[in-house]
Amino acid sequence: MGREVESAKVFGIETPEPRYLTPFNPRQIPHFFTDILIVGAGLGGLRAALAVDPRLNVLITCKDGREGSNSWHAQGGIAAVLDPEDDLENHVRDTLEAGGGLCDEVVVRSVIYEGPERIRELMAWGAQFDRAGDRLALGREGGHSHNRIVHANGDATGREVVRVLYDRVRQQPNVDVWEDTFTLDLLTWEGRCRGAMVWNHRHGRTLVWAKQTILASGGCGQLYRETTNPETATGDGMAMAFRAGAELRDLEFMQFHPTVLYIAGSARHLITEAMRGEGARLVDRHGHRFMFDYDPRGELAPRDVVSSAIVAQMEKTRHPCVYLDLTHLDAAQIRARFPGITKICEEFRLDLSRDRIPVRPGAHYMMGGVTVDLEGRTTVPGLWAAGEVTSSGLHGANRLASNSLLEALVYGRRAGQGASREALEMPDQYTVLPLANPTTPAPHEPLDLVDIRNSLKSLMWRSMGVRRVGDKMREALEDMERWCSYALLRQFTHPQGWELQNMLTIARLMVRAAIQREESRGCHYRLDFPEPKPDWQNRRITFRRSDS
Repeated sequence: MGREVESAKVFGIETPEPRYLTPFNPRQIPHFFTDILIVGAGLGGLRAALAVDPRLNVLITCKDGREGSNSWHAQGGIAAVLDPEDDLENHVRDTLEAGGGLCDEVVVRSVIYEGPERIRELMAWGAQFDRAGDRLALGREGGHSHNRIVHANGDATGREVVRVLYDRVRQQPNVDVWEDTFTLDLLTWEGRCRGAMVWNHRHGRTLVWAKQTILASGGCGQLYRETTNPETATGDGMAMAFRAGAELRDLEFMQFHPTVLYIAGSARHLITEAMRGEGARLVDRHGHRFMFDYDPRGELAPRDVVSSAIVAQMEKTRHPCVYLDLTHLDAAQIRARFPGITKICEEFRLDLSRDRIPVRPGAHYMMGGVTVDLEGRTTVPGLWAAGEVTSSGLHGANRLASNSLLEALVYGRRAGQGASREALEMPDQYTVLPLANPTTPAPHEPLDLVDIRNSLKSLMWRSMGVRRVGDKMREALEDMERWCSYALLRQFTHPQGWELQNMLTIARLMVRAAIQREESRGCHYRLDFPEPKPDWQNRRITFRRSDS
């Protein structure tokens, strides 16, 4: 079963930023009281809301609408054992192998064994997954030994699942959703989370007091110049949890999706791994099918292997990308299986039946985040978390394809149930706690926030990309510390500034973690330490504020 993990090396961070991003006085801004506050309306947050006892009031806040989350944009599908020829232990074994020795086996087993039930639940609620005759059409992606990926509308699984959950949430009379609402900070008092401060255009800043709070705010892919993530993925939940004193871990492990559309003028659209599962081949500029030069599993090797191989082949051929070749496959079947990708490619005059798709890696999924236990509890009482914002132990050093939506469903339900159970035991108290954050003098010199943001994203891509080197990361950290020294101390009045502060907070923690891990493991690959080290297999790098 599980294995012991060596006590984590905890780095207390001397932070120049204040505890809260913006000034507030509880006598001067509105208040809102709820039983459960959920930050985020992706898969984890929506599933958490549906797990809450109907006697409790729930408020969901999200930066955008339901279409703004990573969950909505997910293409490939959800991994679960639903084929009689597959079994749960195969899925466990594949997950552990992909995770590079850092998975928590107890967590892996608990999530995977619960997976089929969560899929059947979605189907009972109305999710329309693709079928082959009277059976589910199950795909295969990199690292999986069997076909076990359920998908919807070809390459729009996230959209279908979020639609079903969002519609169901909207039918619950005890749940309210505040869209276009930015959550700035978690409120803490006497070591417990008491809710959060939020902002929107309708009523400005509001203190939301909650008996229990659930973070389901997603990842931080927007830290990188090349990314598959939507604009909302700026690490806000991780940063606010850090400021509130929660433990974060495994931040060196950002997974890079191997195949991101690379066309000048185009957004960096994800080209789902399921396309390789259907037989697409990776070739270089000369037409050479190169993946078998790097791994016997070829295009279906785990994502860290494929991403590293692509970067190596790009360097070898001195070309800015490689190509996905589908010209040997049945064109009608490919168009039917991947209608979304077909449409995107057609907009750039690419015909999948005769043209190769230019691709290269891009930041895709953060394995690290807020530390949670099996039930979704963080290290701060009253605060729970689910989904990409967390480090649950499921993914280890490299996420197995399509395990992320599964994790969001499982941990969303667990966090919702746990928070609900504890909230039911707490009496109603409509009391405003004496929290405040004073106004600091405003600097005279304005900041070009777009310039800093773009500089940070480029710096992260150069120093914290698929391949890393200690000297470059240390130089990058010096730049980030300098930006933090003046940007984190400012008190902005708009989301653009708050997002930048959150991005800087998480970026420098990621770099510090990557510098400390002097080995290569999973998606953390260092050219100066190219091999895994046995003494690092059971070690986790964790962070907490030194003043928490």
